[in-house]
Amino acid sequence: MFKQFAFLTLLFIGLLTNAQNVHNTLSLLPNYIKSKGEKGDFRIAANGTTAKIIVDQDDWKGVIRAANDLADDVRKVTNVAFPVVKDTKLSPGAIIVGTIGKSKLIDQLVANGKLKVDAVKNKWESFVIQTVGDNLIIAGSDKRGTIYGIYDVSEKIGVSPWYYWADAPVKKSTDLYVKAGRYLQESPKVKYRGIFINDESPSFSGWSAKHFGGINSKVYTHIFELLLRLKANYLWPAMWGNAFNEDDPMSPVLADEYGIVMGTSHHEPMMRAQKEYTKRKEQIGAWDYVTNAENLKKFWTEGLERNKNYDNIITMSMRGDGDVAMGKGDDAENIKILKQVISDQREIIEKVYNKDPAEVPQLWAIFTEVQRYYDAGMNVPDDVTLLFCDNNWGYIRRTAPAKELKRKGGMGLYYHIDMNGGPWNDRWINTTTVPKLHEQFSLAYKSGIDRIWIVNVGDLKPKEMPIDFIMRYAWNPDAISANQTFDYMQDWAASIFGKEHAAEIAEIVSKYSKYNLMRKPEVQDPNIFSFVNYHEAERVQKLWRDFAAKAEALEKKMPKQALDAYYQLVLYPTKASAGVAEIYLAAGRNNLYAKQGRVSANDYAERARELFELDKKLTARYNDSIAGGKWKNMMSDVHLGYQKWSMPRENTLPPLDMVTPLASPSLGVAVEGSTDAWPGTEVKAELPQFDALDKQRYYIDVFNRGTGLVQFTAKANQPWIRLSTTKGKTVKEQRIYVDIDWKKAPADKSSGLIEINQGNTKVPIIINALKKTAPKSKDNYYGGYSGEFSIPANKFSANVPGNNAKWIVLSGLGRAEACMGIDPTTAPSSTPENAPRLEYNIFLPEAGAANVLLGILPTQDVNPGRGLRIAVSIDNGEPVIIDARKGYHDEFKEYTPENLSRSKVLKPLPEFGHNYALISRGKPRRTEVFDNQRWLNATLDVKTEGIHTLKVFMIDPEVVLERIIVNPNDKYPSYLGAPER
Repeated sequence: MFKQFAFLTLLFIGLLTNAQNVHNTLSLLPNYIKSKGEKGDFRIAANGTTAKIIVDQDDWKGVIRAANDLADDVRKVTNVAFPVVKDTKLSPGAIIVGTIGKSKLIDQLVANGKLKVDAVKNKWESFVIQTVGDNLIIAGSDKRGTIYGIYDVSEKIGVSPWYYWADAPVKKSTDLYVKAGRYLQESPKVKYRGIFINDESPSFSGWSAKHFGGINSKVYTHIFELLLRLKANYLWPAMWGNAFNEDDPMSPVLADEYGIVMGTSHHEPMMRAQKEYTKRKEQIGAWDYVTNAENLKKFWTEGLERNKNYDNIITMSMRGDGDVAMGKGDDAENIKILKQVISDQREIIEKVYNKDPAEVPQLWAIFTEVQRYYDAGMNVPDDVTLLFCDNNWGYIRRTAPAKELKRKGGMGLYYHIDMNGGPWNDRWINTTTVPKLHEQFSLAYKSGIDRIWIVNVGDLKPKEMPIDFIMRYAWNPDAISANQTFDYMQDWAASIFGKEHAAEIAEIVSKYSKYNLMRKPEVQDPNIFSFVNYHEAERVQKLWRDFAAKAEALEKKMPKQALDAYYQLVLYPTKASAGVAEIYLAAGRNNLYAKQGRVSANDYAERARELFELDKKLTARYNDSIAGGKWKNMMSDVHLGYQKWSMPRENTLPPLDMVTPLASPSLGVAVEGSTDAWPGTEVKAELPQFDALDKQRYYIDVFNRGTGLVQFTAKANQPWIRLSTTKGKTVKEQRIYVDIDWKKAPADKSSGLIEINQGNTKVPIIINALKKTAPKSKDNYYGGYSGEFSIPANKFSANVPGNNAKWIVLSGLGRAEACMGIDPTTAPSSTPENAPRLEYNIFLPEAGAANVLLGILPTQDVNPGRGLRIAVSIDNGEPVIIDARKGYHDEFKEYTPENLSRSKVLKPLPEFGHNYALISRGKPRRTEVFDNQRWLNATLDVKTEGIHTLKVFMIDPEVVLERIIVNPNDKYPSYLGAPER
């Protein structure tokens, strides 16, 4: 039997025992760099000398620039100069860099039969690295293909793509060789892969102003280079208070030279930034196509004329001024207007480019209310990419519709790992895990969303790790499976910090992001976790403290050159996240204890203040000390004290209550399972039930409401009730543990009483015990005699494949150790009799109705009209099919504390069971989006008491199961549910 497994302590068990990597998940090519050469190998550097790079001066400027970067990278690694020569003559012992059809050097090698390029020629962003005689050839199919090949060598010799943006240390080496052979990189599976610099004030804008004089080309060249080193190619620039093309006219010029495809955000059409409009608003007039179409068309035409010679993807259509819905809410009228907008924009494109608009890359962002328009039948020409979106918090709103799979323009995804806006800000720190990214991007990709992946990354920092994963994963999503996500984390850590501590760093970074995903900092609240049930708050606090301590201890083992990177990527996000989480835990305990009259409430208020000061110091170190002040202002986001979705003016503590002690010692008593305190409460004090199967231990807190020393006695009226102490004295509080001597306890149900005394003050506490024989079973099972119990989805007793799919373990996903998802996610919907199913052995002590809650990830209505269904049954009973969409609508609106939990979008319904029960008690800010979990409720008929088989069936393939709670007991509510037993 699974007895009292602590839910959160199971997190990540087995992470460090993953199978050996089949390949390094950071690269699709094998590691061809060696420190010792053999016959046929190419020598980059050895014995204090280096090879030279030869590049055709007529090749792309971006290629020549990247060749110089490679030379500098070799210098960083070896401390020896590495010359670059612009020439068209081959030279022995040199690295020959060039683009097929653009470089005379490469074309000469092809013509002479020394280099075969059939596998890459005329392909998109492909390259080959090959030893040819005593030369090393890097040949690209196009400009970016060549650049990617150059940077592939840079990374493999020891220069991380994050050498600038995270101060990743360069791996020093004196001897560098390329193993003889041919290394072919095929074209990426996702054509356009990029980031959106958004939410860039105060952090990114303050940092840029301090170091570069503003958000200008000096900043952007660092971003361009990062993208290229990550083999990405696409950028939406900062736009809050900025206009990329006008603030610094060199920005678009350099973007094109570097090889970056530029775009504008989802609500900035025709290559015009919103700020370009707002500063001309008086001349242009209203952002209203009904009343001001001619002026807007002129404005858009000028934007395209300015940018037409660069590599762009044009954002089509329009929204209201300032990234809001347009019009007065009449969808039919808006659709009619937008159809005309797009038609007119296509005419502008044809006129400006003097070609068929179908030859010019365009996208239509199906963002927020535009999703309704698309669902209502609105569409755009077949050559325009449909850019589907997530729900702003990392769950995609649509998979690729079957009717669009042959679409010429394909389909793309706009995705958030940073959010400023509804439903709530998520911008300060990384709250996104690699397993979540893998699950969501895999779902998108396998359905056919593969033309564009553009990711809102906020200020870029501190979202380095998820940016790295998404850009690498986008090249070939088939190369990293769901069970390799920790392999990726370990490879990522090793690439920056070396192999020695890679596993520890990977675990720490995985866990801090996972715990943040459990409850993101901006939506923390003092009342989220239970302080009286299942030791929940204590367990959460221990998790954070343990990993903050591990991160601090590991810092002492880091070499000096890695300390800046370690602080940015590991220590700060871990320790600062832990501090914020504990601030709210301390505030919650303070609030509860103040309500109970405990003088110790003041200690928790003081602890919250100490942590608040620590948060300031951690931020100051980030901004002022690391890397010699390089990141001044970058960590400026307010992250404490959110009362609505938007960022507060300053960090503030949650409300704290101070207790004024009574003039003399005064007894107070609190018991596990209740927020009340005695004397002073009408209901009787009672501990949760004890039973002989689970052998629980519960606590009683004896505390002081006044000054001086409380002296107390504790006495049980039954010999089978055991107390950890029978007397004591305390200035503040003392805990008494209670358990049962089951050898002495009478059979079946029995009750007793514990009395806590201080002078004439007496507090009786009711004890209930149940002594029954454990059910006999040859198999392990979950459940017991004392109400609610949980089952982790991956702890099944049987996993039975269906006709077209199977359940698989998605390690590290969700709050717990793992989730269960479907492979393939493109499988057709099923009926229970043909579906894959999971089975769990459970013990139910009574016949009758059993309430089963299925905790699933908050997957959106990705395939509207079909359903988002899962089924559950007991034994051979008729499966109950539950549709997770029931009562759910995913359109966003404005959110305030008053309407948030009751809003049309996120309103939890009775069908969602446990979650709704908690909200009905007034728990603040509880929604499936914030909780990262949706609860589905089913009532099942149990014929007899005893061991049963709980079965869970796939109906629709996108539903991901994390947790099952059986017979939820809302007398003892908690955020995470009872631990499994």
